[in-house]
Amino acid sequence: MAHQQAPHRQASSTRSSRELTFRGMILGAFITIIFTAANVYLGLKLGLTFASSIPAAIISMVVLRFLGNSSILENNMVQTQASSAGTLSCVFAALPGLILVGWWQNFPYLLTALLTMAGGMTGVLFTIPLRRALVTESNLPYPEGAACAEILQASSPDKDRQQLRLLGLGSAVSAIVNFSTAGLNCLASGFSVSTRYGASAFSLTGSFSLALLGTGYLVGLAGGITMLLGVLLAWDVIVPLLGHITPSAHPIQDAPILWSHKVRFIGAGVIAVAALWTLLCLSRPVYNGVKSALSRSVHLTHSEEDRDLSPRFITWLGCGLAGLLFITFMWFLSPSHLSFLMMSGLSLLGTLLCLVLGFIVASTCGYMAGIVGSSSSPISGVGIIAIIVIGFGFSSLETTGIIPHAQRPLLIAFSLFILSAITASAAISNDNLQDLKTGQLLGASPWKQETALLIGCVVGALVIPLLLNIIYQAYGLAGHLPRPGMNPADALPAPQPALMAALANGIITHSLDWHMLEIGAALGAAIIFIDYTIQKKGLSLPPLALGMGLYLPADVSVTIAIGALLGAFLKRGSKQNGTMLASGFIVGESLMGIILAGISSLTGRTNSLSLQLPTLLPHLAGWGIFIGVCLWFSIKTYPSLLQRKDS
Repeated sequence: MAHQQAPHRQASSTRSSRELTFRGMILGAFITIIFTAANVYLGLKLGLTFASSIPAAIISMVVLRFLGNSSILENNMVQTQASSAGTLSCVFAALPGLILVGWWQNFPYLLTALLTMAGGMTGVLFTIPLRRALVTESNLPYPEGAACAEILQASSPDKDRQQLRLLGLGSAVSAIVNFSTAGLNCLASGFSVSTRYGASAFSLTGSFSLALLGTGYLVGLAGGITMLLGVLLAWDVIVPLLGHITPSAHPIQDAPILWSHKVRFIGAGVIAVAALWTLLCLSRPVYNGVKSALSRSVHLTHSEEDRDLSPRFITWLGCGLAGLLFITFMWFLSPSHLSFLMMSGLSLLGTLLCLVLGFIVASTCGYMAGIVGSSSSPISGVGIIAIIVIGFGFSSLETTGIIPHAQRPLLIAFSLFILSAITASAAISNDNLQDLKTGQLLGASPWKQETALLIGCVVGALVIPLLLNIIYQAYGLAGHLPRPGMNPADALPAPQPALMAALANGIITHSLDWHMLEIGAALGAAIIFIDYTIQKKGLSLPPLALGMGLYLPADVSVTIAIGALLGAFLKRGSKQNGTMLASGFIVGESLMGIILAGISSLTGRTNSLSLQLPTLLPHLAGWGIFIGVCLWFSIKTYPSLLQRKDS
């Protein structure tokens, strides 16, 4: 507890200093645009996002110190606003599914913005009772929130500039490599090795993506290695076994089809069971904590460091957001041929699902964020559970004849639309509790942080539809290209929207192959048992990470594992240096992806900058650059490494 008391002593001396300021809101909005763009692109390409609190805090400290008369609390407000808006980009996990099922041809700006804003802001409201239950009155560590507080407390002008230089250096290196790879095509994007034995195909694929390398460093050894185990299980056990059972004349060429149509659903089953297990484990502590928090009157405390937004404001905002969700759902359903009464009933059902199911999902993700950090919280897994619940609900309406069979496409699309709001709410709650933990350690005003979080949701919602349209028009999504003549190989895989769309479609049309999901569920249960057993020996086998290894493309998981191994090797080095460089890798590649998307949109061609080089040269150059960057990263993170070798 001594660690938590020190910040409050410091806060008492800074209570009169700047905290929620206009210039801070402007700076937070600017940082928001950068990290939201990076996360949207990264999410559609890899199915992953990164936590932006620490990089946002570093940028905020440098800029505000340059402007003068700044305080640690003002810096905290900026990173709170920026990180919440960047997290709102998690709507990428469901919204693009509307294009994949053929309901949308683009992302309608106002409709997308309103849904994103309403979903995110309900997540902020959920964090208010959860703050007391899961932050103030709990012993959860919140590793990312605590780390951000330590950075803000231990900051000095020289250290700030050094960390910002590392962030900028990592971003520049990653952007140059990505431009050479995706823009000029003079570097290979990865490697692939395949072989066959009879009708069985075995393969191993990796990427040279520095964003994935940085992600692996941040994920950690247990998660990275478990994802690699998932890859080996998928491509070197299950795919060969399925190939042997159903022989093909071209097993290597057909292996990706087996993985896409079979193995990915096994991974989805593992993820769903892992998320359900988390829900069961957390149900009692979350219920008790929320019940305890709600049983206390907010008027019992007048401390600035423990005061939330007023009950009247929360009530009015909650009613307003419920009304906004209802209107948005009515707008979405308006092109259908349903009666006004039927549309109203479906909209009311969707609103109730967002509020009830959204709070359950937010509680689970928030609790997990307190244990393992927001980056490892199972938003994907609980999203799978949510779409299954929503899909079964609408399927029952169609089965009983309340909704005509002809409206199945509408029900599929509406399921994904509702899921988008729930995902936004869960993601915001997941990240905001980390920010509120940072604020608690620094002695910030919770009600001011909650205000900053609401502002972040508005800013993020204004930016996200534009980014989604720019990226879609430039690259397209797997199997769905916005215009003729585009290269299908450049389309973004959008793994999470593809899974959500497949689940919604399969449940409502009664065409889902439950066998693969059932196998995945059984495998998930076995992994949970193994993980529970080996934890007694200090080991870990995260079930969610294994499911992600089965579900995500192999090159994603393999490179993440390389980054995790690199992080384990450098564990005695400067963790903060490594975090800033790794974050820079992610930001640089993602922003360069946005720039290349803009160039493609202007020229109307995806490979307008491509150079025609011999096939072997890009592969050799790709290997050389990737290995060289790994060595450079090691030296920057662990400067004494060379000295030890020289000695």
